[in-house]
Amino acid sequence: MQELPQPNNIIDIDLPKVAKKSIIITLVSLVGLLATNGMIEQQPSLSITLWTVILFMIGYIVLIVVHELFHLLGFRLFGGVPWKSMIIGVNWKLGVAYATTDKLMTNRAIRKALLLPFWTTGVVPAIIGLWLGNNLLLALAALLIGGAAGDFAMYKELRKLPDDWLIRDDPELPRLYVYAPDQLSEHR
Repeated sequence: MQELPQPNNIIDIDLPKVAKKSIIITLVSLVGLLATNGMIEQQPSLSITLWTVILFMIGYIVLIVVHELFHLLGFRLFGGVPWKSMIIGVNWKLGVAYATTDKLMTNRAIRKALLLPFWTTGVVPAIIGLWLGNNLLLALAALLIGGAAGDFAMYKELRKLPDDWLIRDDPELPRLYVYAPDQLSEHR
């Protein structure tokens, strides 16, 4: 990792606060999606079997991994980050999956990369679940929509900054380092 000067700003994400928001977003999404499905289907069925519980757990794990992979894809597509500079993993101490890079990205690029998984693992499965009338898929979509609460929190803070400012993700903590473009002209 390259040595950088002191950042102009540091954005720390409060994980307990994000966890509470995640629960609220998940519950609101779940109720809204199931109610919408109920209006579409007229006679919705909600049966919980051992098989649906197993499918749900497998689906949730798969979608969490896919969520993080879409962050990496966003880093590549929007930030031009080389694949070899990306890391995906689980921080067992914090209880979160993560995707990160030590490369600088513009604020605009990282904001897009933050929201890409919300659309691909939350909204798209919700639409497919409504189309198929599949409550299992709707429940998974609600969890992944709520699971994007940390991404939303970072996005909210980054929206306050100019698009061309440079951002570096912390590889271990839910923290972003913010640099003015002129501060890093020799580091790009």
